Amino acid sequence: MAHDMVTGDFSRSWSALLAAVGEVADEDFDQPSGCRGWLVRDLVCHLVIDAQDVLITLVTPADSVPTADATTYWDLVEPPSGDDPLDALIPRLAAAYGDPALLRFHLDDVGSAAGRAAELADPAALVSTKDKVLTAGDYLRAYVLEWTLHHLDLVARLPLAPRPPVQTLEAARTGLERIAGAPFPAELSDTDALLVGTGRRAPTADETAALGGLAARLPLVLG
Repeated sequence: MAHDMVTGDFSRSWSALLAAVGEVADEDFDQPSGCRGWLVRDLVCHLVIDAQDVLITLVTPADSVPTADATTYWDLVEPPSGDDPLDALIPRLAAAYGDPALLRFHLDDVGSAAGRAAELADPAALVSTKDKVLTAGDYLRAYVLEWTLHHLDLVARLPLAPRPPVQTLEAARTGLERIAGAPFPAELSDTDALLVGTGRRAPTADETAALGGLAARLPLVLG
C-alpha cells in the first residue's frame, strides 16, 4: 500500500488532535474529559505518553513474522477500575506541570516529533510493541482509532472545541467494527458508534434495539 495512504489518516487524526489541544483555554484544562476520572489536563498528559510510545515503537525493529495487525493490535480488557498504577500516576504527572502552557508545549514538542517519525516510517517495516510484532503501517492505522477516541474525549465537555475530521471518524469507526467483528447500525453516526461502542456513553433504548445482538457484547474497552 502506498505510503501516503498508510500515513494519511494517522497524520490527519493526530494533527487535528494536536490542533484541538492547542486551542483549549487554560481554564478548560480543569474540565472533565470523556475519559472517566480524568480531567482534560490528565488526558493531555496521557497523549504525551502516547506520543512517546509512537516514537519508541517506530524505532524498535523486529526480525520475526507479524503476530498482529491493525485490528489485533488492540486487546479487549475490563473497564478501568482506578486501581491501575499508571492510571493513578497520570493525574499526578499532569498536576505537576502546573501551568497548562507547559503541558501544551510538551505535547506539541513530542507530538510533532511523533508525527514526523510517522511520515518517515516505512509502512512495510516490522516493529515490536506490547509483545507483538506488526508492520509500521498497521501500527499507524491502529493509532487512528486511539487519536480519534481521545479527540472525542478531549471535547466531551467543550462544545465549542473543534471535532475530529470526518475522514478519521469514518476510519476509526471501520477500525472499531473490525474489532467488534460486526458493523454498527447505520442509524448510529460515526461519533455515536465510537462513543457507544467503547462505553463512553450508554446507548439509548432505540440504539440498543438497533444494535441487536451486538449490544450484549458492548462496551469494547481497548487496551
